[in-house]
Amino acid sequence: MSPLTLTPQAAARQGKTLAVFDFGKTNSKMLVYGQDGTVLATARSAPRWVMDGATRILDEEALHSWVRDSLAAAATELDCDRVMISAHACTFALIADDQLLLPILDYEYAAPGEIEQRFRALQPPFTETGSPDLPAGLNYGLHIYWRAEHWPEAFAKAQAILPYPQFWNWRLAGTVQAEISYVGCHSHLWSPQRDDYSSLVDHLGWREKMPPLKRAGAVVGTLALTLPDGGERVLQVHNGVHDSNASLYFYRSFGYTSFSLISTGTWVIAFNTDATLDQMDGARDMLANVSVDRQPVVTARFMGGREFDLISGNARVKIGLGEIEAAIAAGQMALPSFAPGGPYPESVGRLVGPEPASEAERAAVGSLYLACMTATVLDMLGSDNTVIIDGGLALNPVYATLIASLRPNQTVLVNADAEGTAAGAASLAFETFGVSPFKDPCTRVEPQVIPGLDAYAAAWREAAKAGR
Repeated sequence: MSPLTLTPQAAARQGKTLAVFDFGKTNSKMLVYGQDGTVLATARSAPRWVMDGATRILDEEALHSWVRDSLAAAATELDCDRVMISAHACTFALIADDQLLLPILDYEYAAPGEIEQRFRALQPPFTETGSPDLPAGLNYGLHIYWRAEHWPEAFAKAQAILPYPQFWNWRLAGTVQAEISYVGCHSHLWSPQRDDYSSLVDHLGWREKMPPLKRAGAVVGTLALTLPDGGERVLQVHNGVHDSNASLYFYRSFGYTSFSLISTGTWVIAFNTDATLDQMDGARDMLANVSVDRQPVVTARFMGGREFDLISGNARVKIGLGEIEAAIAAGQMALPSFAPGGPYPESVGRLVGPEPASEAERAAVGSLYLACMTATVLDMLGSDNTVIIDGGLALNPVYATLIASLRPNQTVLVNADAEGTAAGAASLAFETFGVSPFKDPCTRVEPQVIPGLDAYAAAWREAAKAGR
């Protein structure tokens, strides 16, 4: 059985196609794009994170098998001849020749306390890297250090420390490179202002293990793929990219220059292209991302997708403004934080007011929490420009309406296709051939008069501050 789900546009396909893998922490998907930028097919999977002694690791063999099966189906059914990778942050691989030396660590699994203490004493200051001190492996330089200290023989053999998208380049094409938007993502490995690796990399002698930087989207190798009928197809492999930075590139490619992007999934990551580095507060999960064009972009974030699931009990029911108004009137409120990181890292998440009695009520409380947290990070970024909502939450009209209603003086746009990350990665691959097939997918979201919303948001802010 084919792993592909074809779209209606697949029947009208013309020419070769491009497969984009979007590796999320919780969900992974492949989208197949036609030459006109339309999505012709999708395939989906979920990465498995399993315990391995004292660590939690990725079952990369299972994910690799799904990748190859999906690519084979795309090549057979849709004449796919190219592949591009987009991936979540904070993950790396140690390789030598064709060998993965150690399993890939789960960034949500904390290093031993003594390792973290020693690393924090060595790490560069926030002013150098724009990387705040984050829990577990969210500074993936810490997890590299853990590997070096506890598995010194394997680490010494490593010829390269590969960022996660480039691990998949290596898995598919056998080539070794890095990419700036990933290396520069709160890793403690990069100095945005110097446009070079940080002092930590040189102090620990890691520079020789850092592969050459190649632009996201550049062709870096080929994959000889065996098809189900025994035939072979050769696919070009493009250099991968950090997922949220792919989304940022996508909107910049349409000429947006002054905007705040809300990229949503497991994380809600907000960029403000107009913010300056001196606005960052590392204690509240603000950081400097680095764009695919090597420019620092001030960012603030929280683990919104995960928190919504914890607050709502994984609710998947459709709600409207009626449920939102009922939750506001009842004083039902979720206060931060329900996951590591974010603007309130020391606070423990809690519910106040009457306990939600139904899935719809839990979804309403979770949606209000997401809206209030998003408004908070936009305020931290000094956002007063156009707001663009992308990713999974773009499919939730209640969320978009809440953001527009809380920020009536800003234009709020939503990408109804909700695939800015994958489309941004595709845009980078198409760019290599001088092609720009996509059209601006954004539509405006109008603010609504929601009784009690402003007072609710003000009360939420005060309660959240009190809990810090």
